[in-house]
Amino acid sequence: MTQVSPMPSPFESQSTDYLDLSWEMFGELCRALALRVARDYEPDLVVGIARAGVIPGAVVASVLRKDFYSLTISRREGGEWVRDRPAVLSAAPLQCQGKKVLLVDEITSSGDTLRMGLAAIRDTKPAEVRTATSFTRPGGFKPDYTALETDTTIIFPWDRKIYEGEDLVVNPRYGEVLDE
Repeated sequence: MTQVSPMPSPFESQSTDYLDLSWEMFGELCRALALRVARDYEPDLVVGIARAGVIPGAVVASVLRKDFYSLTISRREGGEWVRDRPAVLSAAPLQCQGKKVLLVDEITSSGDTLRMGLAAIRDTKPAEVRTATSFTRPGGFKPDYTALETDTTIIFPWDRKIYEGEDLVVNPRYGEVLDE
C-alpha cells in the first residue's frame, strides 16, 4: 500500500491524500468486512452493486460461503461519468425474496447508490437486508458494516490502469499522483 498525493477526483472526497490500494490490502479489507458481518448477521445471500461493488461482494460472499448475485447501478451514461443521481440498470435478483440479504458496494459517500440498491432489493420482499462497504466517507451515509472509514481518496487496484485503444495505461484520473 502506497500513499500518494495530490489530485482531485470528481466522485471521491476532495482530499489531497491518496491511498494507492494494492490487491493484497484490498483482499484483507474484504476479509475484515466479512468478519464484521459474520459477528452479528448471517445473510442467506450477498448482492454486490455492479460494477465495482461486485469485487468486494464476491469476496465477502466467498468468505461467508454464501451465494453471490449482482445488481447494476451506475453513474455512467455512454461511458461518461454523470454527476446526478445514479440509475438502477438491472432488476434486483429474484432470489432475494424472503431471504436475509447483504448488499455490498466498494465505497459510500452520499449513500445514493446504496439507497437505490436497498429500494430495489426491498421490492423483492426480502426477510431482511443490511448494507456493507469496504470504505465509508466520514459524515456520509453509514452502512451497517464497513471495513474502513476515511476521507482519503482511494485508488482501487482495478481502477489504477485502464484500456485506451489497445493499450493498458495509468488511469488519467491518477496520472499526476502515480509513479509509473
